[in-house]
Amino acid sequence: MFVDYVGIKVKAGDGGDGVVSFHREKYVEAGGPDGGDGGRGGDIIFVAVENMHTLLDFRFHRKFFAENGAKGEAARRTGKSGAHIEIKVPVGTIVRDANTKAVIADMCEKGVKRVLFKGGNGGAGNARFATPTRQAPNFSKPGERTKEFDLILELKTIADVGLVGFPNVGKSTLLSVVSAARPKIANYHFTTLEPNLGVVRVHDDGFVMADIPGIIEGASEGAGLGYTFLRHIERCRLLVHVIDMSGCEGRFPMDDFEIINSELKRYGTLSDKVQVVAANKMDLPDAQEFMEMFKEQYPDVKVFPISAATRQGIDEMLSYIMTQLKMLPPVEPFVEDFVMPENIPNNEPPFTITMDGEIFVVSGRVPQRLLDSTNFYNDESMAFFQRTLRSSGIIAALREMGAGEGSTIRIDDVEFDFVD
Repeated sequence: MFVDYVGIKVKAGDGGDGVVSFHREKYVEAGGPDGGDGGRGGDIIFVAVENMHTLLDFRFHRKFFAENGAKGEAARRTGKSGAHIEIKVPVGTIVRDANTKAVIADMCEKGVKRVLFKGGNGGAGNARFATPTRQAPNFSKPGERTKEFDLILELKTIADVGLVGFPNVGKSTLLSVVSAARPKIANYHFTTLEPNLGVVRVHDDGFVMADIPGIIEGASEGAGLGYTFLRHIERCRLLVHVIDMSGCEGRFPMDDFEIINSELKRYGTLSDKVQVVAANKMDLPDAQEFMEMFKEQYPDVKVFPISAATRQGIDEMLSYIMTQLKMLPPVEPFVEDFVMPENIPNNEPPFTITMDGEIFVVSGRVPQRLLDSTNFYNDESMAFFQRTLRSSGIIAALREMGAGEGSTIRIDDVEFDFVD
């Protein structure tokens, strides 16, 4: 089963919490702080592999959560780092953010490993907070928490040449003749239900050719198989437009040419690619007459009269394609325009104060971070909490909003009295 578009969830590991610990040893009455740091969380790593050709595996495994870092330990021992997760994808897979559709990574080179989501840093143990005046800190810091992401994996086949055209015009037959590929071939529409790739050899050189399911008029509105498979020729540098020049399907070749190009234009930039026409089935009646009409109507189009069944004209067309490919620039990877949340300029204020009845509610990144690192059962930690509230401007802002002695302040789910 060919699958080229799936959604998955990923999350790098959280950092382990720092630990509060004091050295205990026989004959040592008051050992100093020796709490270790938490371990680092595991990373999410994507790997482009050559022996995968579909995203089918992700239909059954959609969640990838890396291991969290372990808590720190006594004797200043750092907690164990979480295990990384490697996600193997086919070469040519685009990784997008499901919400913004921004490109996170273009896995277009085989063997490339990309760390897309880094694990959280471990929190500091209480040994880190010891100073000459604070010799017994009874608090530590929690590990860094990571976010869960919804991703879209979209496979865009990497090929030099793409075959386009109506169903049953001979695209699969042509691919089978010029390469070792063996696509299913039958005399009915939509025999090809998934893209096929073949390596075409031209003298001492060669290129990769992709055959995709046939397009019909109205594909952009979902007619036939739709045109979602066109994503597999987005990376192609040249398109071969295969046309049934005999008209044996009851259509005029000129109409086929116009309709397919119209659908390519509706899809996006595919109509801007270099294109040659393979006028197929020239061994059938009426083909030559239609060929003359086609050339007269489209004098600037490069047309090769061929017969995939008899190999007529195929070598000449392949030589021309090879020459064109040598002059065309390589395909550029997709622009990676996703910005990780921690790197996004935060234009929001560091904190906000709202009223819930008579309660002053303080929220935002500064008070939340302060709350996570405070031990409310330790005097020194509470003193640090108070100093930070003042230095960050929260106390002054509370006064401006009318908070006074005894007013109730809430940060997250913690409430305390305002002391002026």
